Amino acid sequence: MSEHFSKKPNKAGGLSSLTSTLKHIIQSQQPQTNVKNLLRANKDKGFDCPGCAWGDEKEGLLQFCENGAKAIAWESTSKKVDAEFFAQHSVSQLQKQSDYWLEYQGRLTQPMKYNKDTDHYQPIDWQDAYQLIADKLNSLDSPNEAEFYTSGRASNEASFLYQLFGRLFGTNNFPDCSNMCHEASGVALNEAIGIGKGTVVLDDFNHADAIFVFGQNPGTNHPRMMNALRKAARGGCKIVSFNNLKEVALERFASPQDPIELLTSKATTISHAYFTPKLGGDMAAVRGMVKIILARNAEHIANNEPAIIDNDFITEHCQDFEQYQQVVNDTSWQEIEQQSGLSFEQLTQAAEVFLNANKVICTWAMGITQHKHSVATIQEIVNLQLLSGNIGKQGAGLCPVRGHSNVQGNRTMGINEKPTAAFIEQLSQAVNTPLPKEKGHNVYYALTALLNKTSKVLICLGGNIAQAAPDTKQTHQALKNTELNVQISTKLNRSHLCIGQDALILPCLGRTEIDNQATGEQFITVEDTFSMVHASQGNVVPLANTMHSETAIVADIAEATLTKGKTNGGTNSTINWQQLKGNYDFIRDLIEQAIPGFTDFNLQLEQPGGFYLGNSAAQLKWHNAQEKALFSANCLPTSIINISKDKLDELQNNKQPLYTLQSLRSHDQYNTTIYGMDDRYRGVSNARNVLFINKKDALKQGFKNNDYVDITSIWSDNQDRTVTNFMLCFYEIPRGNLAAYYPETNPLVPLDSFGDRSYTPTSKSVAVIINKAKNPPLI
Repeated sequence: MSEHFSKKPNKAGGLSSLTSTLKHIIQSQQPQTNVKNLLRANKDKGFDCPGCAWGDEKEGLLQFCENGAKAIAWESTSKKVDAEFFAQHSVSQLQKQSDYWLEYQGRLTQPMKYNKDTDHYQPIDWQDAYQLIADKLNSLDSPNEAEFYTSGRASNEASFLYQLFGRLFGTNNFPDCSNMCHEASGVALNEAIGIGKGTVVLDDFNHADAIFVFGQNPGTNHPRMMNALRKAARGGCKIVSFNNLKEVALERFASPQDPIELLTSKATTISHAYFTPKLGGDMAAVRGMVKIILARNAEHIANNEPAIIDNDFITEHCQDFEQYQQVVNDTSWQEIEQQSGLSFEQLTQAAEVFLNANKVICTWAMGITQHKHSVATIQEIVNLQLLSGNIGKQGAGLCPVRGHSNVQGNRTMGINEKPTAAFIEQLSQAVNTPLPKEKGHNVYYALTALLNKTSKVLICLGGNIAQAAPDTKQTHQALKNTELNVQISTKLNRSHLCIGQDALILPCLGRTEIDNQATGEQFITVEDTFSMVHASQGNVVPLANTMHSETAIVADIAEATLTKGKTNGGTNSTINWQQLKGNYDFIRDLIEQAIPGFTDFNLQLEQPGGFYLGNSAAQLKWHNAQEKALFSANCLPTSIINISKDKLDELQNNKQPLYTLQSLRSHDQYNTTIYGMDDRYRGVSNARNVLFINKKDALKQGFKNNDYVDITSIWSDNQDRTVTNFMLCFYEIPRGNLAAYYPETNPLVPLDSFGDRSYTPTSKSVAVIINKAKNPPLI
């Protein structure tokens, strides 16, 4: 081991989690405020955590996790990034700083405009900023020259106004963070079961006999999920985990709220079985389970024994079972074992757990969604559940675990570049105005349009698209091509520094802060991963009165742009934006008219914990074209990575091993926000340029633990995509696979390498080679 690497801990959670939480609360420089914040987090009449989208428990004094506490402390700090800060730091100087340093400087408190003559951001009055945006938008030749990006943190109210503004302006260009994470889930589920959301509610985890966890690391990415898994495991539910790396939280977890597990070495064993498939091999693994189940079912029928699949459910609710069965029969075991990296015996063990359970939940995250064949993989998981009728009953169903806190709500509110005709029709009726129907741009097409300069304006409602999107060099260039780059943000990040002709920073309130408008204090709403909609209201006085809410900013931009008359094909607005801004109840009234499921919206929010939107598939109603749940007869992919035979032959001739790399998050980060330089659960200290590798792979290539290497991705365009000076860390990972942190390895993900039908970047299956570092750091 080295100063940076130690043995990973034998459990997640526990005292180390509590210690880390307290450290970040103290570093916020507002410890008393943030202790109060934690007591109100995810509670009725409190605020929704700005972290993950996991659902809220109704019992218990504390409803936050370690990473949620980090997010709250990171947002609620006394440190300011104001006019004085920008006077001291030019953009060129800031570009040399790390992402961690940029966000650690504190909260943005004043609207700022870039001055290209001085290379500094300078203060601008809010009204002048709005007018600059309006003038630029109204000077475009077409509304489709503007891109309206959205982060998953934006509230329902802000998201609804944002998409309404964009559509009244005349475009469906709504690239958003979903395009880069769970888009494959929406595409796969809409096709297969007629709704792009999970079918379970939080209470289902209390009733499941088995839970299959695919491609996710909840201990880091949505730690409150660990409480549900711990409770299920202690209740006798068998949890089967499929994950490329052995993650400690899925092995043993100690609840910080359990005194024994907090203060002793005791912990709860989470996974009954833990399998580590090759990257991209999850579809083959599930196909293997299905093949075993169907073979076992055939044996039962031949022996005049009861079927072990749910034929009644399949007959009544499903379509295309025979075609799927044929595809499964045609898939060889050699193909399944080679692609999954798992043996027949291992997959039999997994299938046995599935067959012995009456109620099964299948849950997944970005380890599944960021591959070329992600849609087909998710549909294979759906196929598995349909075999046994594990949809529409308590304790069973499908559960894509969304990342950011309202990313699902954003899509419900209409942040969608491919709106359905029904959505546009109802929204048009609600505002008594015809709205555009043609498809707009997702993230891939937006960046491509900016690179080609066919789009000219980028407005970002939160997020950090410069670091979140793939192919960093290309993404940064796309932002630098803008004629106007508008960032609505809480903290400084890399997206503010990719400047074209003009740029604005508009500082917004966070979840913890009081939002005062004309009629008094306002609350916003969010939707969690279980389709529960609930209110969120901050109680901290903002650092400055020059910080505005996201909702108010959107309303003011819309009013400035749409009420002065337009010349580029949009429509004059009859919306009273100031009324909506002054009282968010009016926004919710409009949402009620425009979006199904929100009847009596304001009234329903009076219920503690909010209300459930419902799920058609959970009610066994299939709102797809066939009005049936579909078995998807997809063949296994011919290759996990997309690389030509000529390139493969060249690498083999040079005796250059080809690896498959996945990017992932450390325990000290959330999305692009880096809270610290440690990854406690993987034994990494004060380092982020780390490459996890199987020891045998490293030794075969002549490398030792701690050696520095350069990583180069292989892609058809022959562009050089290389990141340098990554330190090797021997880790329990399948041979031929590598893992490294995001966004440091985003430069390796080609923009044109995306999932079939989802356009999600293939960040979990990047073809790379590694070589000894050309210029290693001096030690």
